Amino acid sequence: MPRRDDLHTILIIGSGPIIIGQGCEFDYSGTQACKALREEGYRVVLINSNPATIMTDPEVADRTYIEPITPEAVEKIIEAESKGPYPIDALLPTLGGQTGLNTAVAVCDSGVLEKFGVEMIGATRDVINRAEDRFAFKQICLGCGLDVPRSGIAHTMDEARKVLAEVRLPVCIRPAYTLGGTGGGFAFNIQEFEVIAARGLEYSPVSEILIEESVLGWKEYELEVMRDKADNVVIVCTIENFDAMGVHTGDSITVAPSQTLTDKEYQLMRDAAIAIIRAVGVETGGSNIQFAVDPVSGRMIVVEMNPRVSRSSALASKATGFPIAKIAAKLAVGYTLDEIPNDITRETPACFEPTIDYCVVKIPRWTFEKFPDADETLTTQMKSVGEAMSIGRTFKEALQKGIRSMEVKRYGLGLDSNDKWLKSVRKPAKDEAKNAIPDDTPFPIEESKLCRKLSVPSQGRLYYIRYAFKMGWTVERIFDLTKIDPWFLTHIKELVEFENELVAAAEDTPPASEFIRAIARRERAYRLDLGQATELVNTLEKGEVDSAYELTTGGVSTSDMSAAASLDALDLSSKNINKYGHLIGL
Repeated sequence: MPRRDDLHTILIIGSGPIIIGQGCEFDYSGTQACKALREEGYRVVLINSNPATIMTDPEVADRTYIEPITPEAVEKIIEAESKGPYPIDALLPTLGGQTGLNTAVAVCDSGVLEKFGVEMIGATRDVINRAEDRFAFKQICLGCGLDVPRSGIAHTMDEARKVLAEVRLPVCIRPAYTLGGTGGGFAFNIQEFEVIAARGLEYSPVSEILIEESVLGWKEYELEVMRDKADNVVIVCTIENFDAMGVHTGDSITVAPSQTLTDKEYQLMRDAAIAIIRAVGVETGGSNIQFAVDPVSGRMIVVEMNPRVSRSSALASKATGFPIAKIAAKLAVGYTLDEIPNDITRETPACFEPTIDYCVVKIPRWTFEKFPDADETLTTQMKSVGEAMSIGRTFKEALQKGIRSMEVKRYGLGLDSNDKWLKSVRKPAKDEAKNAIPDDTPFPIEESKLCRKLSVPSQGRLYYIRYAFKMGWTVERIFDLTKIDPWFLTHIKELVEFENELVAAAEDTPPASEFIRAIARRERAYRLDLGQATELVNTLEKGEVDSAYELTTGGVSTSDMSAAASLDALDLSSKNINKYGHLIGL
């Protein structure tokens, strides 16, 4: 299907300032889209209130307005452009996150687009309403034969109390048209319900909240889906949340591709996602659809849908090498998936679903130290301010790299100079023992405190899981407290066991080079950092450790292939890994 020649100038609404729940992911997506549209010969007009973004660089758009992202500002821009030789023909609202989407909806509802003859492309007003309106989306899912949580819609506190009487506590409260779960949360008693429901009604632009049955502890998955005007649909990526339902996906460690889905479950989820995007009516572009699965019964429910390029879209793009925002922009101007080439393989079109043979882990970054009065408990309202992404051959390797990338002065999971366990068990400096880690030192964390740390999601829970394994806790016991899938817990346990093996081996004080070689051979699967080895054998000279590592670990190169090495990658986006397992150029 040829590109649309009836359009000349396209307006893109940016995401605005970087705030909690909204960061550079949308700048990444918007920049991609602007460049893609200009490559096709369209004139791009951009509005964004944040001059620090890449999107607002002079070469990204033909005309850039640094203005507040409000319906009034957008109206003035459309009016001003209408007086020039090239008035705005279309508005692309799906690339500026929830801020851009809500602003586009308000501009459309005010009649401005109709007044100036501006068409909304990528997602129409009706499509946005069907996806963002909680009640409308629920009815669409039921119409597709899909399961959804028992729920009800409320616009006032009286309506909310009536819904609560039917759904029963505990409940999850989700405001409509908000970003990062703003205003929502879980209510376990009537006092919490009154506070969260009132807050949700206040934060929702349309004063609407969805009150649904609690699915705390269920496994959460996300699917990135794309559709074109010819009804071609592809699943770009499946993302699995490390933390169970109850923690916002922006605050959860996430893994791509999903690690614990059976093929049968994946096919059911894939069919459901395709049915939803067709029923909602997203004709051009990408959508993020979230599911929850009961780990006991296997019951699958639809959680929600974002009819736009989302935070997870940026992760999926980098994980698979499939540029979602770029392709979404081209789909919006008339192209079909089979007409857009894959930039990496240059042999397959965009309708070729990406396949990856590596593991990608995203770890959120919080700054609670800057907000002393903030509640560190992780809920359905996003609190992280950034994230790190890592690529590895295995989950263990990617997890270790992700932790090292967090800028929290940790080499990885364990064997770290800033690790509380290591500090607590080290002997005094006067002791000349080489490894300085005696086995009989009691662990300082009380069991009751550790139970609380594991059962209540917070920024440090991953490290407390390690502490629990150090204390001899089983996977089953930790799962009962955290509801984190046993597959992930087992891999963390194996990292801890490997650490214990290294501690035991270090006690035998073999020759330094021989010991480091033994670490290096095993670390190919576990990807320990040089600093972790140095902490273990802290009496070695740095040069001796360095040369021993160099003998057994060389630099390697990896790429976002998008085809699991079944095709050659022809671009220059390969990512070098140095001999210590660090990613260069990510």
